[in-house]
Amino acid sequence: MSIEKFLPKIKRNILLKNYTTFRIGGPAKYFFEAKNKEDLIKAIQVSKKIKLPFFILGGGSNLLVSDEGFEGLVIKTFNTKYKIFNTKIFAEAGLPLNKLVSISVDEELRGLEWGMGIPGTVGGAIRGNAGAFGKSMADIVKNVEILKITGVQPLQIRKLKNKDCNFKYRDSIFKYKKNLIILSTELQFQKGDKKKIKEKMKEFLDYRKKTQPLGFPSAGSIFKNPPDISAGQFIDKCGLRGKKFGNVKISEKHANFIVNLGGGEAKDVIKLIKLIKKEVKNKFDIKLEEEIQYLGF
Repeated sequence: MSIEKFLPKIKRNILLKNYTTFRIGGPAKYFFEAKNKEDLIKAIQVSKKIKLPFFILGGGSNLLVSDEGFEGLVIKTFNTKYKIFNTKIFAEAGLPLNKLVSISVDEELRGLEWGMGIPGTVGGAIRGNAGAFGKSMADIVKNVEILKITGVQPLQIRKLKNKDCNFKYRDSIFKYKKNLIILSTELQFQKGDKKKIKEKMKEFLDYRKKTQPLGFPSAGSIFKNPPDISAGQFIDKCGLRGKKFGNVKISEKHANFIVNLGGGEAKDVIKLIKLIKKEVKNKFDIKLEEEIQYLGF
């Protein structure tokens, strides 16, 4: 039975490099744009029904897609509704994080200034507990609406409180329990002065421009920072800054970034990641852990 019968607007063989910040990756066998929460749930139900692996794609940051692509269904989230109630914002998972930052400052709400300039969606930011400058999503998430996929029962919609999300540094329960799909969230902000909020946002954005290779496609930070010292410093001390394979290289500006110089391939990114992990382990006996997610490997 054809999947088109269940999802008439589904597409085939869509190049995923066009949907990732790295601009790397082969085709998805099937590709579906979820315009709202109902679309997202329906696509997951269809995948479950026909036993097809699926992947929820947000803003495509912190992601490396295989050159061979993905032999399943990629569901691209466009569920971007939001509501503002006093100091709370209710946001769907597909809302771009930068849009949420703009909304919060317009409402004179502080708590997400650090998110200025970070790509991705609200759902992705929650999944990876995105953060910067000592702050993270865990600081503002009140609860998360999820779709729970079970083996025999129908799909269930539940709410998880902040404490149930097991937030840690660049980590959450959603990284380990693939059957929990983020649909929306309730975020708690604090009232603030718009001028001061904007000043803080500009300070953070200026720092990013100064220290990160924003002029090249990348997946953001490749590795989580070990305690007390950044992953970039370890990589730099191994003399790997500027190391290149094919059309990808370790950035000279920030050694925890691998940049795509144009036409880069995932196989070369993997070579650089393996080299970095090997050199840092040999020199410092530190095992670096990837922050990025892999798809299709």
